[in-house]
Amino acid sequence: MSCRDVLAELWHGMQLPQEALACVTLTGADPVYPSSFAVGAAAQATIAAAALAACELGHLRGTPRQRVAVAMAHAAAECTGWFSLDGRVPDLWDAFSGLYKARDGWVRVHANFAHHRDGALQLLGLDPATASRIDAQQAMLQWDALAFEAAAAERRLVVAALRSFAQWDATDQGQAVAAQPLMTIERIGDAAPLRLPVLEARQRPLQGVRVLDLTRILAGPVGGRALAAYGADVMLLNGPHLPNIEAIADTSRGKRSALLDLRTEEGKATLRDSLGGSHVFVQGYRPGGLRDLGFGPRETAALRPGIVHVSLTAYGTQGPWHERRGFDSLVQAATGFNLAEAEAAGTPDQPRALPMQILDQATGYLISFGAAAALRRQQLEGGSWHVQVSLAQTAHWLRGLGRPENAFSVEAPAREPWLETTPSGFGALCALRHSAQLSRTPAAWTLPSMPPGSSPTRW
Repeated sequence: MSCRDVLAELWHGMQLPQEALACVTLTGADPVYPSSFAVGAAAQATIAAAALAACELGHLRGTPRQRVAVAMAHAAAECTGWFSLDGRVPDLWDAFSGLYKARDGWVRVHANFAHHRDGALQLLGLDPATASRIDAQQAMLQWDALAFEAAAAERRLVVAALRSFAQWDATDQGQAVAAQPLMTIERIGDAAPLRLPVLEARQRPLQGVRVLDLTRILAGPVGGRALAAYGADVMLLNGPHLPNIEAIADTSRGKRSALLDLRTEEGKATLRDSLGGSHVFVQGYRPGGLRDLGFGPRETAALRPGIVHVSLTAYGTQGPWHERRGFDSLVQAATGFNLAEAEAAGTPDQPRALPMQILDQATGYLISFGAAAALRRQQLEGGSWHVQVSLAQTAHWLRGLGRPENAFSVEAPAREPWLETTPSGFGALCALRHSAQLSRTPAAWTLPSMPPGSSPTRW
């Protein structure tokens, strides 16, 4: 499939106007990074879809359509998530994160949060205070890969055994994911249109849209950042007790950054008040987590009729893994990408990750795309809407984009032409400019990224 075909398929899946596709310019072709998967097309198509859907909502609000141009190399580079702070490039992986050889295969452990790391080490029979990476590797050799994965899941840890595509497809979860569309949009309640103000021609297309962003790692924050780039007023809400990763400095560009403790009645009351002025609610809590606190999709629709509620999960809403936690690296491992990439590179005994966390990144832009498409439906039809995306469904979609030839003959493009340095609450932030070029209202982050708690929890 050409990238234009990929974009058209996404576009038609959200029932958006065909004529808008004439406003898109896409340049470049895979491979743009050394990978046997169409990571460039995945980046380019999802970013173009997000930007074009925002512009289409702007058109509905009274402005002429505008052109959207996305260069594949720039889009793919943006999806690497590279950034530096005061000249320092953070190491985004804990020393215990990564691949371990098991007795009969491989296991990938995600240890970026202390409680996940300590839980995995304790499951291996090790003391987190004294264990080394070598100790962990030796202990993992006493386990079968699937047995360790299952034991970790029972403890709500984040671990995945490496599978081939065939092995993943044979699982109940693989079949459940394959039976679902890439993303879903569902009307979940009746409501009048939440009329957005008419735009002036030079206003960005999402200006006046208020977004509550209750996400942390990594797809959700990318989605909220894209909405902010197109003009939305995005309020990032972090729990004061929840850990973050340094990528928050990059993914918080353009957002307010507040603290909210949903363990307290005061925190719940504050969120209810904030919902009253919101148009979009994006959440990446564990499945059912916010519902148990009174803020599931139907609960938020009752509190704020007309809301667009966007839910992000790791493995989708169907199948035996639907409540399982997960991150991009783990979904790559579980669904077959690490082994398939290694085989394509001619190193079948050395599992190989994709050159970027493209499942996170592409899913993030699908969040922005789905939110804008649902907002447009809300303006036209009224109603409250629920958009659902998952890393595993994005992985299944990526497989269907085809495999480029001569995949490992290219070198990663130089990122320097697309870098910009701006002040932030974390230091001087050097990161990539947004790759979607809007002809009349350029994408921009007008607020600097700031640490959680820098903004009040109100509109």
